[in-house]
Amino acid sequence: MQLTDLTAVRLLDGYRKGEFSPVEATEQALERARRSRPEVNAFVRLTEEDALARARESEARWRRGEPAGAVDGVPVTVKDILLMRGHPTLRGSATVSEQGAWDEDAPAVARLREHGAVFIGKTTTPEYGWKGVTDSPLTGITRNPHDPARTAGGSSGGSAAAVALGAGPLSLGTDGGGSIRIPAAFCGIFGLKPTYGRVPLYPASAFGTLSHTGPMTRDAADAALLLDVIGAPDPRDWSALPAAPGSFREALRGGVRGLRVAYSPSLGGQVAVRPAVASAVRRAVARLADLGAYVEEADPDFSDPVDAFHTLWFSGAARLTQSFSPRRRQLLDPGLREICARGARMSALEYLAAVDVRMNLGRRMGRFHERYDLLVTPTLPVTAFEAGVEVPRGSVFRRWTGWTPFTYPFNLTQQPAATVPVGADGDGLPVGLQLVAARHRDDLVLRAAHALYEAEVAATPPVPTTVA
Repeated sequence: MQLTDLTAVRLLDGYRKGEFSPVEATEQALERARRSRPEVNAFVRLTEEDALARARESEARWRRGEPAGAVDGVPVTVKDILLMRGHPTLRGSATVSEQGAWDEDAPAVARLREHGAVFIGKTTTPEYGWKGVTDSPLTGITRNPHDPARTAGGSSGGSAAAVALGAGPLSLGTDGGGSIRIPAAFCGIFGLKPTYGRVPLYPASAFGTLSHTGPMTRDAADAALLLDVIGAPDPRDWSALPAAPGSFREALRGGVRGLRVAYSPSLGGQVAVRPAVASAVRRAVARLADLGAYVEEADPDFSDPVDAFHTLWFSGAARLTQSFSPRRRQLLDPGLREICARGARMSALEYLAAVDVRMNLGRRMGRFHERYDLLVTPTLPVTAFEAGVEVPRGSVFRRWTGWTPFTYPFNLTQQPAATVPVGADGDGLPVGLQLVAARHRDDLVLRAAHALYEAEVAATPPVPTTVA
């Protein structure tokens, strides 16, 4: 049995029944990670010795019938933006020194550690997570497991690739403008950006309240399991929400019958969507209707908020690098250096004007969700394009936001949003469908996504054996 193809839920069931052990699962996940490393480049580092030690401890607990927590013995990867005790967090940047104590976990990592997770490595990110593809001067290019000539997406590209490869069924990503959903869609896995504050973040992101931490998994049930673990308050994050009133795993039940679903194929004609993407999403939406949802084609009434997003994003980047010396600044990705320079020229009044746009958008979406439980869109208008570039060749756009118009608006509004793999284009590249709900209704997003998996509309496609 290939344990690398199993979900976390299935692994835990196998541990409970004695069918296989955390050591076996960890060894197979590490082997997948090692084998794919030269071609895909999903990992900054593998933590093999620590992982096997934790797996052996977990195996002993399972033999005693005393698991430490909800994910005891499950192989997990962590985006190298989040702190993980005992290992450097370099954030994809040559400007960060490996020296230091590195003696603290980010809140989500701490919760996983308490629940017995096995950390097998840190995954790649563009420098400071600044763009929608994953390459950096420090680690080079991260490639798509389905076609290594294509990008894995970003900024949580290493995490998405790791899950798609079977190098651990659970991963922690971050999402400030689509950074969980973009690579999850390109790599054919499930990715959830929870409501802002549902998963505490420490240290705080330079991009402020745009940035969310969330699950990247093989399906919605695994994401619910992971969110139950990491969605606990942490005193280091003053903006964290209180504990959820119930279990997200329990909320998976019930299906979509009776839910009011708005289907927006192009945000009111604002987005040109590739035909193969549009067709796959439309087929999945039709299945939601077959499953009992009330589906109506309807668009949220907003124009593209990209200028406001850029103001908040670029000024955050400028603040992040404000203290850098000229020599240190020269180490940065040239694109990051460029947006930092733009952000440094922005005024407080421009920033506050962007906040006004954000508040208006949030109000509009709040009203929209009085009529609809869920909004469905394509996650992205394109499938994975050439690796090593920020935008597709021939694009009229200079920045990654040009091809991600469905993702960043919902960072501005702080709503829960997930991507579900619902098919592939003619080249076999995955297509993602995005589910969005009102703030604090992460349960609805997970429930609808789970219904698509249960109906076999959604699935993580296998990667070529030459890669995995």
